[in-house]
Amino acid sequence: MNTPKIRFKGFTDDWEQRKLGDVLKERTERAKGEEELLSVTIANGVIRQADSEKRNIASEDKRNYKVVKKGDIPYNSMRMWQGAVGNSQYDGIVSPAYTILVPTDEANDKFFMELFKKENSLQRFKRWSQGLTSDTWNLKYPALSTMQFFIPSIKEQKRIANCLQELDYLITLHQRKCDETKQLKKFMLQKMFPKNGEKNPKIRFEGFTDDWEQRKLGELVQFSKGTGYSKADLKEFGTPIILYGRLYTKYETVIADVDTFADAKQGSVYSHGGEVIVPASGETAEDISIASVVEKSGVLLGGDLNIITPSADLDSAFLAISISNGKPHEDMAKMAQGKSVVHLHNTDLEKIDLAYPSHEEQTQISGFFRGIDNLITLHQRKCEKLKALKKFMLQNMFI
Repeated sequence: MNTPKIRFKGFTDDWEQRKLGDVLKERTERAKGEEELLSVTIANGVIRQADSEKRNIASEDKRNYKVVKKGDIPYNSMRMWQGAVGNSQYDGIVSPAYTILVPTDEANDKFFMELFKKENSLQRFKRWSQGLTSDTWNLKYPALSTMQFFIPSIKEQKRIANCLQELDYLITLHQRKCDETKQLKKFMLQKMFPKNGEKNPKIRFEGFTDDWEQRKLGELVQFSKGTGYSKADLKEFGTPIILYGRLYTKYETVIADVDTFADAKQGSVYSHGGEVIVPASGETAEDISIASVVEKSGVLLGGDLNIITPSADLDSAFLAISISNGKPHEDMAKMAQGKSVVHLHNTDLEKIDLAYPSHEEQTQISGFFRGIDNLITLHQRKCEKLKALKKFMLQNMFI
């Protein structure tokens, strides 16, 4: 049967194979005046050129530019196979390189935009647009109009489109909240730690007025190193392990859960809980100047990790935040040495100047930032789950 695996209640008719030219017509209207310039991106669909980070390369003479109306589906004829297509929310104009599709009464713009971005659709567009080289690949309307796709009634198209639009809204909402929380964290990090030469931060919790102390990190902690493991040692099950590369891609300030495993080797180094770990190698000096706390005991600590065990005067999470931001971060970046790969040693870390308040104020600060990190993680996970749900729906709600 020509039906998808998942359908909304009340829809039972087979989907019909139709030529795109029967349901999507071409708009060839040209620009007349000072219409707003639009662009079609692979990642974000149709956007205003004014909102684009890319340089405006539009010609001053726009008389040859094509008119786009809200609800049209413009696409880049040379990049359709990469997903450079979208349903426009704006009236405006686009470069002559674009083709403008106008949905008929039998077509919903959002439905077709999602249909065109599916992987099997992109593969078809790629086959139909191949030229001698990738620079000459093109898919103009005459060819596209002859392509056939299975489509449902306009009523079912709209129901599918509305469902996917609601998912997009939720994804955007959580991504925006995630970005806003990251901006709040950045602002508070700048205000809750003293600037160079100062003994107090701009923002403090109520009840704390004493000057912060400053000492060399080597006077306050013990240093050690992890033992050598590589990605090749990772297993689906086994003893939890942290490799230095995951500090760049996975973990926030406090590592509560570890999702990589290995078979333990003789002589391995295990966490006891509360260690601060810093990469010993990285691609850039900025990247390498980060730290995280290993909250649990019994975690293997891989090679290329500098391990810092704080004294009783230091809160582990506060130390990790201090190393990853502010003056300690800047000083570490200056000490990191190397060209293609930079290195940072415990002997370098010993020389870092660390400003710190009372232990009680440290825990207040680290607790505040732990809460922010939890919010960031919450929104990121929600985004990932919603994106996975949308991917599943796209695979099962279309033919």
